[in-house]
Amino acid sequence: MWWRTAITERINFLNKEELIKFVKGFPDKPGVYLMRDEHGDIIYIGKAKSLKKRVSSYFRHSNFASPRLRKLVATIRDISTMRTESEIEALILENRLIKLYQPFFNVDLKMNERYAYIKITAEKYPRIVVTRIKLDDGAVYIGPYVRVQEVRALLRLVERYLPLRSCKSELAKPTGGRPCMKYSLGRCLAPCCELCTEHEYRDRVADVALLLQGQGAELIERLRRRMDRAARETRFEEAAHLRDTIRAIWRVSRQQHTTPDIPSGQDNFFEVLNAMQRAFDLPILPWRIDGFDISHSAGEYTVGVAVVFEQGYPNPSLYRKFNIRTVEGIDDFRSMKETLTRRYGRCLEGQEPLPQLILIDGGPIQLDFAMQALDDLGIHNIPIVSLAKEFEEVYLPNRKEPIRLDHTDPVLRLLQHVRDESHRFAITSHRTRRAQSFKRSKIEEVPGIGKAKAAMLITRFGSVKAIKDLPAEELAAAPGIGPALAKRILAKLNEESSDDINSISKESVADGAAEGQD
Repeated sequence: MWWRTAITERINFLNKEELIKFVKGFPDKPGVYLMRDEHGDIIYIGKAKSLKKRVSSYFRHSNFASPRLRKLVATIRDISTMRTESEIEALILENRLIKLYQPFFNVDLKMNERYAYIKITAEKYPRIVVTRIKLDDGAVYIGPYVRVQEVRALLRLVERYLPLRSCKSELAKPTGGRPCMKYSLGRCLAPCCELCTEHEYRDRVADVALLLQGQGAELIERLRRRMDRAARETRFEEAAHLRDTIRAIWRVSRQQHTTPDIPSGQDNFFEVLNAMQRAFDLPILPWRIDGFDISHSAGEYTVGVAVVFEQGYPNPSLYRKFNIRTVEGIDDFRSMKETLTRRYGRCLEGQEPLPQLILIDGGPIQLDFAMQALDDLGIHNIPIVSLAKEFEEVYLPNRKEPIRLDHTDPVLRLLQHVRDESHRFAITSHRTRRAQSFKRSKIEEVPGIGKAKAAMLITRFGSVKAIKDLPAEELAAAPGIGPALAKRILAKLNEESSDDINSISKESVADGAAEGQD
């Protein structure tokens, strides 16, 4: 197995002082650590959110209350690490390795009943069941799953879009007759009534196995071919069902995590960036990637953002946000154009360095408007791509067909990370701007009135309502106001009062609109 090879790659027997120095070089990332004794046997396996901090703690605290831990630290002669992308993945990997090697000092996770597995039975017409015990019965076991919610989400998806039979009786021979209610609800193929052949049922089982094993991209390609064939043959209901199935599989596949093959003590982002350069035919390695997104509430309080990733990691100190000024209403395309124009206008002035790759959140239309912005600025040497959410397709300039990467491909994962981070920052920035606008006085929205002058007027006259009821002459007599500004103030306040009902309505739906438009 792959992890056995990675673990046994290096065995150096060190004393305590050498181990302490060795541990200082561990990455500050999630992963699994394996401790060995003088014979090279694995004596303890653990997981950590930060390998460096967790393993170092064993040598900082020599007076453990537990005799077991004191004995463990005294026995350690070598430590190996395995990087993962998250603490959840580290927990899954720890579970697998403990069951494989049965380390002496590990107490928990040695029994197989701890985590749930999804089981595809070895029957003539297989079923899907959840179990905590793996048996050598010819069935296919997928897992383990740490989160029960993940198991339930997968099973709900299978039941709705790729249903198999759920009855427990062994169907050695179809019985014929009338199918049960599940067939009428579209939750079963009814092999018991000869409403599907064994070959058709086996094809469905193969689809389910691909989904549960994390091979969503391969499954989607199979379903896409069936959808195209059904559409050509005018079986539109079947084609629509397959379309909905593909969309649902993409949503689940993006949330599904598999334990990655990351060698001990190595950072693979250099290889990922190299793979990205080859995949998109980039002129140079994309050490710096800029990601862009737009967020608004029904066309109001629109914000464009730029996030920066350096060597595969986000650098929040370089993030930028732009309150959209030239676009009114719902127009994500021109908002994106304005964002890039202002962003790289500053770069051309020397305020910011230029990236090696630009990533746009959206499809080909967003990409076209972003390219227009770069063309207007005279920038023609920066590669730009867009990532569409629905099928995670990558669009390139002057290319009709998108690039479809496997959802497990590290290149796609990095692009998703940049896209999701820009989306998060855009929503946060938009909500901050919206909240600030709700707190502003209505007087401040009048051109020529700032915070200081608005505060002076409210202090002088008592409230916004009192100002609205003032004669224009009295308001004009206030310091720094004058007749023209007084007329604008009263006109704005009277306009706002007539739109109170609409304003209240907008505020009541603002949160929901933000979620829908972000």
